[in-house]
Amino acid sequence: MTVLRQRMTEDMQVRNLSPHTQASYSPTGIAVCTLLRMSPDALTPEHIRTYQIYLTNEKRLAPNSIHTAVAALRFLYRITLKKDWTFGEDIPLPKKPRSYPSS
Repeated sequence: MTVLRQRMTEDMQVRNLSPHTQASYSPTGIAVCTLLRMSPDALTPEHIRTYQIYLTNEKRLAPNSIHTAVAALRFLYRITLKKDWTFGEDIPLPKKPRSYPSS
């Protein structure tokens, strides 16, 4: 386990995130770094945007899956790497489709 991944795991444990959340968040940082072939601390908001477009257009993930990936990236960059990005603008969450009751 890399030092950064260990640190993120510890940060999630300190914040008492559920084991399910921890399991969901852990692969995201690895996936974005593998895809972009860069270290996570070298990535910029523009790289994250590219990854979000990839998840939407190439992987065709559902909005909820993209939401989980973005939440994991926000955690990684806000908590573990302590970046002071404006997360609402730099790493936006996708809009979830609304379901309306049938009449």
